[in-house]
Amino acid sequence: MGLLKLLTKDPLSFALVAIPLLFSVIIHEVAHGWVAYRMGDPTAKWLGRLSLNPLKHLDPIGTLMLFLAGFGWARPVPINFNNISDKRRGLIFVSSAGIVANILFAFVALLFFKLFSIPSSGMVAILVYYVVQINITLAALNLIPIPPLDGSKIMMGIVPERTRYFLARLEPYGFFIIIGFLYLGILDPLIGLFRWIIVTLIGILLP
Repeated sequence: MGLLKLLTKDPLSFALVAIPLLFSVIIHEVAHGWVAYRMGDPTAKWLGRLSLNPLKHLDPIGTLMLFLAGFGWARPVPINFNNISDKRRGLIFVSSAGIVANILFAFVALLFFKLFSIPSSGMVAILVYYVVQINITLAALNLIPIPPLDGSKIMMGIVPERTRYFLARLEPYGFFIIIGFLYLGILDPLIGLFRWIIVTLIGILLP
């Protein structure tokens, strides 16, 4: 369901979904920029993108798609890999950062829930539920190796040059491919597998 329909039907549920979703996407993007900065690329910092201010990250079309279709995106944090001495290592670490940030966000939300013994039927519990589900889904989706998702950039840091070239050529069409595959349900088994791996990992760390 698109957020616009949810807003008209249930404004409270809209807020409980939209706010965690917004900040989960922002944290994902800031993580990319922060790791790039730590590895020698100050581009995101210079452009003021190492910020949790939503106005720094919102993409008009991505936000509209989120409201209409339930699938959207933020403006990617600009990274100049020429500033990173080891480009392969940079691709792997910078691209993994957003995924790791979302998994950590989900983990911290669950840890908060357990430490403070929050009642499972209250509004805070519902908010924690959405935070966890949104972040696990974002991490799982971004592990898919289709450009411009992070999984493809991680793969670029590992595969031979010919495969990197193919993935780079595919990137301009990537969003259309992803949206089409999501609509047809082709990616559902892969997302489900990645979700299971992430949930299992969190379960090991947080029994």
